[in-house]
Amino acid sequence: MRRFYKEVAIVDGAILLDGRPVRTPARASLALPTAALAEAVAQEWRMQGEEIDPRTMPLTGLSNAAIDRVAPDPAAFARPLADYAESDLLCYRAEAPAELIARQSEAWDPLLDWARTRFDIAFVVTTGIVHMAQPPATVARLSEALLARDAFALAAMSPLVTIGGSLVTALALAEDAIDADRAFDVTHLDELWQAERWGEDKLALEARASRRRDFMAAAELLDLS
Repeated sequence: MRRFYKEVAIVDGAILLDGRPVRTPARASLALPTAALAEAVAQEWRMQGEEIDPRTMPLTGLSNAAIDRVAPDPAAFARPLADYAESDLLCYRAEAPAELIARQSEAWDPLLDWARTRFDIAFVVTTGIVHMAQPPATVARLSEALLARDAFALAAMSPLVTIGGSLVTALALAEDAIDADRAFDVTHLDELWQAERWGEDKLALEARASRRRDFMAAAELLDLS
């Protein structure tokens, strides 16, 4: 779509183009919960050239999702994310080689220790990929921590959890127990280790770069909202 506006403004958290409110796909007002997020979204609109490219507007897209998809029923939206409490990446370790086992332990054990202390829970840690059930209290408390978040936080948590495969890491990021770059790297530890050992092709690099962009945009939304 060609750019049809000249000026971008913010009024009471809502984005206006030439004085007219921006609408979400469901026709709601694109109104943001914080001044910082409103300014960041407005800047995405200001930076568009002659044509509007949604791929360069991740915060706008995530905000649309928060308003249209999450806000009407936050609990229903959060339920599939809460299921990751049963199969968190950090609880499934390699059987070999020793170097990878050590790296997983170094990167993942501190996050599990943080969650144990923060939520007063226990984890079952195993090797291989066969599912191991987590204690019911662990699943319940991690789910509660997720469900307590508002629509914009949940919209951000969705890509953080699904891209990383770890609810624990996403919660740690939300509570400033880890930064976004580190969170992405620890949840891609196995892939990065394989690339370091064997190399990788252009398509694999591009795919991970795309996931990183989506992950970082979600982390930014979480921080700004």
